[in-house]
Amino acid sequence: MRIGRYISEVTAADLPEVKPPAVEGYPAHWEADVLLRDGRTAHLRPITADDDGRLVAFYEEVSDQSKYFRFFSAMPRLSTRDVHRFTHVDHKDRVAFVLTVADKIIAVGRYERTEPVEAEVAFLVQDSHQNRGIGQLLLEHLAQAGRENGIDRFIAEILPENDRMISIFREQGYRVTGTYDEGVMHLEFDIDPTDTAIGVMSAREHRAEAASIETFLNARSVAVIGASRRQDTIGAALVRNLVLGDYSGRVYVVNPAADAVAGMPAYATVGDIPGEVDVAIVAVPAEAVQDVVLDCAAKGVHGLVVISSGFAETGEEGRKRQRRLVGLARSYGLRLIGPNCLGVINTAAGISLNASLSPIMPPRGRAGFFCQSGALGSAILEKVRGRGLGLSTFVSAGNRADVSGNDLLQFWEEDDATEVILLYLESIGNPRKFSRIARRVSRRKPIIAVRSGRTTQGVPMGHAVRSNAAPPAAVDAMFRQAGVIQVDTLDEMFDVAQLLAHQPLPTGSRVAVVGNSDALGLLAADAAAASGLSVTRAIALGAEATAGDFEDALDAAIDDDEVDSVVAVYIPPLNAGGVEVANVLAAVGEQSDKPLVSSFLGREGVPELLRVPDLAGNTAGRGSVPSYPAVEAAVRALARVVEYATWLARDDTVEHTLDSIDSAAANRTVNKVLMTAPDGRDLTVPETITLLGHYGIELWNHIPVDSIEAAVRAGEDLGWDVVLKATAHGLRHRPDLAHVWRNIEGEEEMAAAWESLSDLITEPGTAGFVVQKTAAPGVPVDVGGLEDPLFGPVVSFSVSGALTELVGDKAYRIPPITVLDAAETVRAIKAAPLLFGYRGSELVDVPAVEDLIRRVAQLKSDLPQVRSVDLTLVHATADGVAVLSATVRVEPVLDPRSDTFVRRLNVHPGDTATDRLA
Repeated sequence: MRIGRYISEVTAADLPEVKPPAVEGYPAHWEADVLLRDGRTAHLRPITADDDGRLVAFYEEVSDQSKYFRFFSAMPRLSTRDVHRFTHVDHKDRVAFVLTVADKIIAVGRYERTEPVEAEVAFLVQDSHQNRGIGQLLLEHLAQAGRENGIDRFIAEILPENDRMISIFREQGYRVTGTYDEGVMHLEFDIDPTDTAIGVMSAREHRAEAASIETFLNARSVAVIGASRRQDTIGAALVRNLVLGDYSGRVYVVNPAADAVAGMPAYATVGDIPGEVDVAIVAVPAEAVQDVVLDCAAKGVHGLVVISSGFAETGEEGRKRQRRLVGLARSYGLRLIGPNCLGVINTAAGISLNASLSPIMPPRGRAGFFCQSGALGSAILEKVRGRGLGLSTFVSAGNRADVSGNDLLQFWEEDDATEVILLYLESIGNPRKFSRIARRVSRRKPIIAVRSGRTTQGVPMGHAVRSNAAPPAAVDAMFRQAGVIQVDTLDEMFDVAQLLAHQPLPTGSRVAVVGNSDALGLLAADAAAASGLSVTRAIALGAEATAGDFEDALDAAIDDDEVDSVVAVYIPPLNAGGVEVANVLAAVGEQSDKPLVSSFLGREGVPELLRVPDLAGNTAGRGSVPSYPAVEAAVRALARVVEYATWLARDDTVEHTLDSIDSAAANRTVNKVLMTAPDGRDLTVPETITLLGHYGIELWNHIPVDSIEAAVRAGEDLGWDVVLKATAHGLRHRPDLAHVWRNIEGEEEMAAAWESLSDLITEPGTAGFVVQKTAAPGVPVDVGGLEDPLFGPVVSFSVSGALTELVGDKAYRIPPITVLDAAETVRAIKAAPLLFGYRGSELVDVPAVEDLIRRVAQLKSDLPQVRSVDLTLVHATADGVAVLSATVRVEPVLDPRSDTFVRRLNVHPGDTATDRLA
């Protein structure tokens, strides 16, 4: 029976008794706040029996044509039996999702299992909400639910004239096949998340999130709710900054206790405003903000900027208030910046929007700035203005309850006014998504980030993030993988930004130093060496050098094929202003295809003397020469840019598919264990061998023994040349390796080994003795993976041993990892030379090590149920790798990587969409 024709063909005998069906449990993890194509929000959830009235109201708003397309017959209304069947599902064989705005259903999508691994899928969207990407969203979430329930393939029956539905299936990225019979198209497709399907989903996510931010930054009208006639209030400051910033749009003020504010008419509520309102700036007491949300939703406002404090930064009660605020805003289709934020700024000539508490309107420039700290925002804007850097846009997210840095990255990626992206991050709510987006954006535009709490991994009180088990080095590795330029301070961020915004990228690490101070020239050379740069040319001009001398020297340095960038140092002699030299620097900087940085008169930023006019109206044009008060700062900034240019030039497109991978079988192995151990457990040796085997990793067999007789039998079974070792946790990591006895060839040697180890170990009965074949000599390495609550999968690599643990010489990567990622992981540790023939030792099979890292990364990427996998001892030799010991722990997935295969807005820990509306 096809659900596309169900209503027209059903008989009374087909209907169940009118009573609640047996439902195993409401799948709350399927709930999601989602973003539609136009940047507005909606709430997606499984249908419930309580939706009967909502479903009837929804159906009445659907056109006759859409009803006909859905049911293949005229169905003007739903009967009581129809409603019952559609609202009573088992969330397994029969699944249905509803999409709601303001608690009203605007779309329904469902599937019904027709075969053990096949289900029929169908949708119905209210006509007024069509062309908003709803069908694609429903299909994504239904496919994910189907995969969880063991469904591999969807089928659909569609009328040929239903072009919209046909395009939904064909444009989803799945391989769709179809037949035509009796006037109906029959489509089939596997719902395995292919790379194409994931790419389509990511592209749609990008467009929707960018559209939601564009609403804020390109607002045509703004309402200040909480505007006041008192000059010392937040509301008055917001109005004043909008007006004095020459905002080109309409400004409305809302104050029920006043007739006018700042010479503008005041309205009692936002609903009384006669025109449309794109964005509302909210500055009312925290307890009144929810009422403002409802007023704005009724008015049709697109977005909220909540300046008000009194939310999560104040404690538990504030956190609950913030959750309710976000849930309410999203449920009514609104995105929200804040709360407890400074506001937003757009310096574009046609907009000039300063919807913030800062009286400083920064000069127009090429950098977009995202700042989580409201308190630091004003200081940052002051520093930007002082340096002459210039910004395109500025967003202060405050508690980052909804809009985050990920959303801004999506917007800035294609924003023509933004060429450099600056991030001040106090926390990262969804690092896995950040990594995915930043990898893509960094290919087009440099991203510079300062991360507070980098060492302590602490976050401000107002930020709700999941616990983090990954070490700080893993977070740093994520930034490096994504090409993000991570710096330690705000000053260093601006140092790098002013170089990237005005000068070309270097093609290498070779530097020329040109200056009229020998002492500063030496400092520059020392700083270059310390930063990984090499000074290939130094031109000392002497204290009396003229502008002409500088011009000749700079031209010679730039024309030198052995030079990739130039550092100019100018300290004026007595009674000299340096104007002529400045003109030379500006002229050379404008014409050069190599970056030129300077320490000019000890100035900081982009001094007016070194600026090139900009036709687009930015504060400084391309080719302007940045200056640094200390030459060391100039060199450090240059070194950061060289690192980014090197990352950008990498060939990361090499594809090499791993063979012998059976992720489906691995998933079955893990789930079989969890069925008998619902709280999770360590895998046995045979289970570990099986699981690793599904990823092409061969774990050497080792036989547990509890007596000398058993050890002898094991040696004989393995053909001798074996080792006897203790594997108990407290013993297997001994730095002196006294727990291992090697090259045992017979019964007498095994008896001696057993006696020796038994005497050494205090409690031999708990030592976990095993017998294993002796491995060929090699470099012992450790490859591991863990499931971090915040980051998802994390992979590590190191040379085994106590010294590695003492000095922390371990490299981390965040899956998925490429061939180049694996190669860089091996070379990232300080002990890497041991693998490459250090001091005459044999060169190991490094490609085999890289292959092993990729296999572990693939395992962790595929199986979030694997809490940890640790190949504790791998011998890397000239002939390959031998995995001698491994441990694996599996646990149920309590917090799935929910946005991997479906689009959904971030939900903070301890926070469900239903809870946030309570």
